[in-house]
Amino acid sequence: MCSLRNYPSMRPSVRGEHTVDIPEGQYGVPNVMLHGLQPGRKLERAVHPLEYSEKHWDENKRTMDFSMLRNTQGLHAPLKLQMEIHTAKHFGRLPCLASSNTMLDTLTGRDDLINFDDIFNSPYESEMVGDPHLLLEKRQGML
Repeated sequence: MCSLRNYPSMRPSVRGEHTVDIPEGQYGVPNVMLHGLQPGRKLERAVHPLEYSEKHWDENKRTMDFSMLRNTQGLHAPLKLQMEIHTAKHFGRLPCLASSNTMLDTLTGRDDLINFDDIFNSPYESEMVGDPHLLLEKRQGML
């Protein structure tokens, strides 16, 4: 029989609780022009526990996948996958060339998903093209 004690909990945790502070203007009223429209009163209550869980869905899923991989194939499998993901994150092109990150998307399973960034955040539709030499020097910390 399979033991579930090595798997991380799927229940939302309370570690994501925090209060929301609304900056007030000179007369004790929120400055809408500077900070945007927000509720008229301060939110002193904690946010919903599922909000934290949804914000960190990718991390929770990756942790669960690595735990299952470790329990089924051994310690070497998640370590090898983490090493490949780390290499794919740091692998890139010159700063002036856009990269599709196909290798990282394939390793993390994002190649099957279509998100907001895939449609509306295409680097090929960018209006700015920088000088490759300046961009490379900035990336290397020479500027």
